[in-house]
Amino acid sequence: MIASELISDIVVPLRTSDTVDTAISMMAEFKVSHIPVVNNHSYLALLSEDDLMSDVDLDAPIGSLKLVLPRLMISEHQHFYDVIKMMSEHRLTLLPVVDADENYEGVVSLESLAANMSKMAAISQPGTVIVLEMSQNDYSMSEIAQIIESNDAKILSMYLTPRADSTNMDVILKINKQELNAIIQTFDRYNYTIKASYGQEEDPEDLKDRFDSLMNYLNV
Repeated sequence: MIASELISDIVVPLRTSDTVDTAISMMAEFKVSHIPVVNNHSYLALLSEDDLMSDVDLDAPIGSLKLVLPRLMISEHQHFYDVIKMMSEHRLTLLPVVDADENYEGVVSLESLAANMSKMAAISQPGTVIVLEMSQNDYSMSEIAQIIESNDAKILSMYLTPRADSTNMDVILKINKQELNAIIQTFDRYNYTIKASYGQEEDPEDLKDRFDSLMNYLNV
């Protein structure tokens, strides 16, 4: 999945002639902390809420402001993971997407990012989640897949989350089978450490809370 496939139409860009007051109103309306500035289809800059926090004239044009952020943008052909990385690094509520000539194509919003990540992670598909803890040196994707498939199940998605303070990491597996006992027993026989498991029989609100916590854990 590439950036052009993630574009959301919820935000209308500003022009350099628009006022600070207009920018504040639009950020409140769209519930974002950033808005792109565009003139004649050319992407110019990303306006931040921080740019409007100082004691500035509400009638001043956006073009007169000294902006806090660098000229952040992403090519329409860049990968989904590049979008996540840039939005996470700069704590953006949206990210402008441009073509090869840096013409404005639209923005990727947090809502669009979350919705598409949910699809990629198979969140909406029936199944269960297992979190394994292991040394990075012990990780073997083929062995993990073999254990899952030997129990007549398939891996729907997998994420690796290395730890900054050790050589250990977590392997988060979404599996298309609701009964986990046999799979857990097989992992036990292979001496895997099972950090957590989450089944579909749990309360939907509890699952939502767990998903939100997982997204925070992954820094998304």
